[in-house]
Amino acid sequence: MAKKKIESRQSTIHGNGVFATQDIEKGERIVRYKGKLRTHTEVDEEYGDVDEDGHTFLFTLNDDYVVDGNSGGNVGRWINHSCRTNCEAVIEEHDKGNRRKDKVFIEATRRIKAGEELTYNYGITLEEPHNAKNKKLWACRCGAPKCTGTMLQPKR
Repeated sequence: MAKKKIESRQSTIHGNGVFATQDIEKGERIVRYKGKLRTHTEVDEEYGDVDEDGHTFLFTLNDDYVVDGNSGGNVGRWINHSCRTNCEAVIEEHDKGNRRKDKVFIEATRRIKAGEELTYNYGITLEEPHNAKNKKLWACRCGAPKCTGTMLQPKR
């Protein structure tokens, strides 16, 4: 059996993080983001009354479903956001159009050396204004030279 190329441990960015235990090549599929598949309505019912704290394991899969890493999640849920990424989230749509069978994978966007923390842009979008409260709630802690200070994506 092949040795795993990643492991979870404490991060200087935030809480737990995921780190390369071996070099990972650009374009390599690293891990599938796993968790319970839920509808957006189910997620709203489960978490809608919970005060937002800027910490989430919910990954929007498509217009119908969300992957809830809080339930049945794997190491992929610990990959932190950064403004200077080395990975990206890639949605693989089911070839027969079954939205329930779409999947999320994390892939390397450049060569990652053993010991490096894996990061990607969470791409968080809000319908409400990006006011000071929301920017603080969704603050970025990556420390990159060109850090935007927030995980929120610019309004279009």
